[in-house]
Formats: sequence, structure tokens, C-alpha cells
Amino acid sequence: QVQLVESGGGLVQAGGSLTLSCAASGRFLSINTMGWSRQAPGNQRELVATITSGGSTNYADSVKGRFTISRDNAKNAVYLQMNSLKPEDTAVYYCYADILRSYFTPWDDYWGQGTQVTVSS
Repeated sequence: QVQLVESGGGLVQAGGSLTLSCAASGRFLSINTMGWSRQAPGNQRELVATITSGGSTNYADSVKGRFTISRDNAKNAVYLQMNSLKPEDTAVYYCYADILRSYFTPWDDYWGQGTQVTVSS
């Protein structure tokens, strides 16, 4: 069974910083793209940032220049460094990973349970 566990959320003042971490565990062969999404109350889930196994990154326009995604392939982990946080960044943040569990199963997306980030004004 594959699990993604996030950590690092919390309450921070506007202009502050937080770093989210997410690690994949369980039995699998390989991880391709990893990323972070977020969902604020009443809003649809928004893709925040992605990073491929080779290190190529993409960001939502709303976070470009403020957030940085990185990963440690040896630890099966992905991180999101969030700087210059704004109240509109308040949301539940979910990590995900595109994982190949075995040679007999297709690539599939797995999601973490979510971690709350609250930015006060």
C-alpha cells in the first residue's frame, strides 16, 4: 500500500514563510511527477506546483516567485517552500505523486491527507 504523509502546515502571519514536506512510503517501483495542490473553502482544488523526476518545475501564476518546489528522490519526498505568504494562500495543501507500484499496474496518482495552512493578515 502506498501512503503520502504531509507535514509542516500551520498558522503564519502575512509576509511569513512555511515549508511543507511530503514523503511517500510503501511498496512501489518508481515515482514520476510529484506536486502540491491546495483547496480553500468554497473553492475548487488548485494545482500549485509540480516537479518531475528530472527536476523540471511548474508553478501556478499566483505563486510564481514566492513558492519553490523541490524533491529528494532518495527519500521519495517533495517539499514546498512558501515565502511572502498572503491571506489568500490560506487553504488545505495536498501533495501528490504519480507512482508505478509494479510492472503489472499502471501509473497512478496518490494523494496525501492534506495539511492546513492559515495566513493571517
